[in-house]
Amino acid sequence: MLNFLATVIIITASGALAPGPLSIGTIIQGSKKGARAGVFAAIGHTIIELPLVFLLALGLINLSEDAYLKTVISAIGGATLIILGGLQIKDVLKSNSNYNQSSKLSLLNNPLLFGMILTGLNPFFIVWWFTIGSALIIDALILAALWGVAIMYIAHVWMDYAWLIFIASLSHKGFSILGSKVYRILIGALGLLLIYFGITFIT
Repeated sequence: MLNFLATVIIITASGALAPGPLSIGTIIQGSKKGARAGVFAAIGHTIIELPLVFLLALGLINLSEDAYLKTVISAIGGATLIILGGLQIKDVLKSNSNYNQSSKLSLLNNPLLFGMILTGLNPFFIVWWFTIGSALIIDALILAALWGVAIMYIAHVWMDYAWLIFIASLSHKGFSILGSKVYRILIGALGLLLIYFGITFIT
């Protein structure tokens, strides 16, 4: 079990610490709300991920071969990210010289909501659980049935929380010492990254 948990942590790091839409969204919200943005983003992520893991474990879903579903998720997720990135850039451009961390962006202003959206509409997240994640689930079931899956998930999800809280807190401290102009440029650049991920999802 200890060897298995170590494997889970190492494999989780490869996904959780990789740059992605959820990390970018958390950096944007963390600059305004601090560490609590990371907490709520992680909770939103868990709301989508936890049921998926146990549905896979129970054998209630097996959509890994469903190319149509992958296409739909990729298209909707990509379009959503392009819209969010565009709104972020628009928010930056229309703001005056007093633009700061209190500036609000409607669809990205709720960390819990964007945590759910940027998780559920991320095709790479879905593919990860249907491939790498499924292998971990099978090993967990062999070791200790559904209790093994629960233990595996705890070993997995704590890293999501630690990472999102860390980058949210770091972005808040970092952006708070920047001037308004530099802050706007960086937030605009993050908006462009969201658009990039959106295009990647679609293509």
